[in-house]
Amino acid sequence: MAGSLTTGIVAALLLVIAPLVPAEGDAVLGVVLCGFAFGWAVLAVLSARFTDQPQRWAFIPALFLGAGGLLLLTLGSSAVLDWVWPPTLLALVIWMAVRVHRDLRVRRGRWLLYPVLAVLAIVSVGGGYETVQSAADEDYPMPGNLIDVGTHSLHLNCNGSGSPTVVLQPGGGEMSSAFGWIAPVVSEETRVCVYDRAGHGWSESSETAQDGAEIAADLHTLLESGQVPGPYVLVGHSFGGLYTLTSAALYPDEVAGMVLVDTTAPASEPAPRSTTTSDDASPDAMDRLAALLGTTARLGLGRLVSGSDFGDLPPQSRDEMRAAGATESHLRGTVEEYLTANTSGGQAAWLEDFGSKPLVVLTASVGSDAASVEKQEQLATLSDESAHRLIEGADHSALIHEEAHAAATSEAILDVVAAVRDEEPLAR
Repeated sequence: MAGSLTTGIVAALLLVIAPLVPAEGDAVLGVVLCGFAFGWAVLAVLSARFTDQPQRWAFIPALFLGAGGLLLLTLGSSAVLDWVWPPTLLALVIWMAVRVHRDLRVRRGRWLLYPVLAVLAIVSVGGGYETVQSAADEDYPMPGNLIDVGTHSLHLNCNGSGSPTVVLQPGGGEMSSAFGWIAPVVSEETRVCVYDRAGHGWSESSETAQDGAEIAADLHTLLESGQVPGPYVLVGHSFGGLYTLTSAALYPDEVAGMVLVDTTAPASEPAPRSTTTSDDASPDAMDRLAALLGTTARLGLGRLVSGSDFGDLPPQSRDEMRAAGATESHLRGTVEEYLTANTSGGQAAWLEDFGSKPLVVLTASVGSDAASVEKQEQLATLSDESAHRLIEGADHSALIHEEAHAAATSEAILDVVAAVRDEEPLAR
């Protein structure tokens, strides 16, 4: 019994890493189902040949999972499969539980299979829940445009007029709608652009590992192709701050100022300039892992994660983030960001001197210990014309998601805009 279950898991993992299987959601999920199907088939065969308690019923889940896997591999996901598969799986799990109780007399064997059946039941309920919720999601129209950046297209939305242009970079796992309080305020004074990184929001996924250097290159191409004039004031929240620092290092002539909003601290030592992928895994392995984890969005995991607190963001912004965060592409993009976190941190350390360009570093007082504040202080030393502001009463997300504290972020952005525009000292 244990050997058969282990065989299924091992077979699934081997099929996932097989070079002939593309690192795409349907393909990865399809071979996982085929691997599990093999495990159930092994149980049916071995129990019939070597025990006095044959479990021939295990051929049924083997056929069911194998057929589902082959359909995903050959035809991809479909609305019919999404609606039919979850209730059919739940009915099958109930039938399997009855057969296990009736045909398997060894108590240890039953208690080995019951947790597996429980997992399958959760999968079926989660899949059904996600199918229903996805159908009920409102189709939010995309503001702005999709701009081709080479191998994929990114969403860009610009409003307001004037120079310098402010470019807002959302935090890890977030999208352009996170700036629902900030973008409208800034657009009253100058041109402001929000965009979605590859795989997030309305943007298409990329086949290239999304580390800081790749994201910075994408943004550079996006602004150039979208005919957005510089100079730019780059604003990055959390992980977005890493990408902002990398952009300033790679394209210094384009960046006139920065606002780092409770930014993730870069690495203590710069990464080699040739670094473009994680030190811990190959790009192909990361793609496959991200694709595998991304498929859990089909079980409602993405919706569970995206259902977190969005502060008091405007209802439209909040609902856009919740709907987009539930998708497989968004969850996969988020996983990729965290898989390349070490590389992105090292690339952000490429910026060692911002000269006398205006820089404001904002730090949330809630949740920041002395070490965190010190790292934020070090970021402020990148420029001779900088200010470090500790925002009392704000936590990490409140600086973007809550109107009262987002006002402090908007003020910092406009202070940098004024310093760049008027060539005057930064307001302290």
